[in-house]
Amino acid sequence: MMRILSNAPNLQKRNLPRTGILCLGWIGISLALSACASSADLPARVMEEYYQALNKKDLNSMIALTCAEWEEQARNEFNSFGAVTTELQALKCETVSRDQSKAIVSCRGKIIANYGNEVLEIDLSKLTFQLVQQGGNWRFCGYP
Repeated sequence: MMRILSNAPNLQKRNLPRTGILCLGWIGISLALSACASSADLPARVMEEYYQALNKKDLNSMIALTCAEWEEQARNEFNSFGAVTTELQALKCETVSRDQSKAIVSCRGKIIANYGNEVLEIDLSKLTFQLVQQGGNWRFCGYP
């Protein structure tokens, strides 16, 4: 009986590295899967960042997130909301379809624009966004 008890700690010590390796393996797999999931939804994140930049009145960030062909329209959107107080409510975007060079994104949430005497609510779920790959990055490039 003493022999069994004296061997028990040795067994536990031998199993500890295996358990550690298994845990590290699961952590590695989890990180790899989350990286794949997040890269798959990069176009959606671009749209969220675009509207966050609009809300913060950050024209440079808005333009950095758009394709060259859409830059003038981004300036127009900035000018439309630049003089009013805006608020983003429950913004969440998702990539609906994607190939190597184009993606379609839909969003939920609202832009609340306060013009002083008037409050305008823009329901983002009624819009669809087109993004393209330019320079290795996803860029907002209009409405399909």
